[in-house]
Amino acid sequence: MKHLALIACAAIVFLAGCNTVKGIGRDISGGGQAVSGAAKSVHPNM
Repeated sequence: MKHLALIACAAIVFLAGCNTVKGIGRDISGGGQAVSGAAKSVHPNM
């Protein structure tokens, strides 16, 4: 029974970690797109 509880806790931590990493990846991607968009809008004015 203890092994099952340990496996369940490990699975919850693992899944929560994956969700957090996925969210960080989205944030970084969104920031990169914002910088890219700003660079494209400035470039024609140069």
